Amino acid sequence: MKKVIFISFILASLLYPVSIDKSIEVGIDEKLGQIIPLDIEFYNSDGIKKPLSEFFDTPVLMNLVYFECPGICSPLINELAWTVDRLDMIAGVDYKILSISIADRETPELAARWKKSYMESMRKKIPEDSWLFLTGDLESIQRLADAVGYHFIKSPDSNYVHPGALIAVSENGMISRYLFGDTYNQFDVKLALIDAKSGKSSPTIAKVLKYCFSYDPEGRSYTLNITRIIGTIMLLSVGIFLMVLLIRKKKNSKE
Repeated sequence: MKKVIFISFILASLLYPVSIDKSIEVGIDEKLGQIIPLDIEFYNSDGIKKPLSEFFDTPVLMNLVYFECPGICSPLINELAWTVDRLDMIAGVDYKILSISIADRETPELAARWKKSYMESMRKKIPEDSWLFLTGDLESIQRLADAVGYHFIKSPDSNYVHPGALIAVSENGMISRYLFGDTYNQFDVKLALIDAKSGKSSPTIAKVLKYCFSYDPEGRSYTLNITRIIGTIMLLSVGIFLMVLLIRKKKNSKE
């Protein structure tokens, strides 16, 4: 019996590994499951200041960037536009995108120019309010960055050293998934949005995919989790074996 319990413990460790967060100066400290304060206010590209709650009536793909970035931001937003073109989900209905500037010097007028440029470059025409380009003051930016675990610093040349990522957030502000880097697979993005939506309701197929396809924090993508599947099968087998032993023991006792 002790051996069986020990084996079950090892299998459980494989199925549900413990992760350790590390504090970093520049990068992402994942805040999965935490709620973003939706009272944080930002300016939209029309210059109107609104709380984030005004934009969260669907799952959201959020990316923190700055529009005049000489590095990763332009490739990241270009890749996002390319992904949206190929995503078989309806922008504005199934999801929204929030591109939020981390540079407090950037203005709504600048955000409007960048929004127009990216929206016009897309093959698929999506509603204007389905992709929002937001700016804000330093306090709002830092508060949001802290909430999502986004760490960045200002460089001596007044640019920013920062990570690149998409953050999938549920419509009630719960952080559901991070997609790292500046290249995205539309399948990964779709699953991230399904994960974000599943906080409220999840169809059967989403539950199956959520189980079989796990998010790999090292590869920063969804992968087929063979270990979890095999481990579950083994745990079920052990459970059935124990039940058979108990039934036989009771039967023998009665005889």
